Amino acid sequence: MSDRASTEVATLQRVLAAEHAAVWGYGVVGGHLPVAVQEAARSADRAHRARRDTVTALLGARGATPVAAAPGYELPFPVADAVAARRLAVHLEKGTAATWHAALGTLAGADLRRLAVGALADAATRGLQWRLAVPGEPSTVPFPGT
Repeated sequence: MSDRASTEVATLQRVLAAEHAAVWGYGVVGGHLPVAVQEAARSADRAHRARRDTVTALLGARGATPVAAAPGYELPFPVADAVAARRLAVHLEKGTAATWHAALGTLAGADLRRLAVGALADAATRGLQWRLAVPGEPSTVPFPGT
C-alpha cells in the first residue's frame, strides 16, 4: 500500500471511530430528552449511522478492516437531564465536525473530499440546531470543525 493510500485509510479509520462514538452518544442523548424532541436525536443518529456505514464500506473496498466501535465511551460530563443531553449533542457534533475537518487535509479525490465536506456541513448544521436549544451556548461558531 502506498503512503498516500495508508494515510487515507488511517484518516478513514479516525472518522469511522468518531462516527461510532457519535452513534453511541446519541443513545445517551435520546434517553434524556422529552418524547416531543426525541426525533431530532433519532434523525442525528440515523445520519451518523449512514456516515459510519459509508466509511465502513470505503475501508472494506480498500482491503482494510474497519475499526470496531468500543463497547462504551466515557462521557465528557454527567448527563442526567434534557439540558445536559442537548449539551452532549453539541459536543458530539463538534467532535465529528473536527474529525471530518481534519480529514479534508489528507483525503484525495473529489468523491472523498465531497464526502468530508458534506459530513462537516451536516455536523455544523446539527450542532447549530442543538446549540440553539442550550442556554448559554453561542448560536454559531466561526469555522466549524476547527
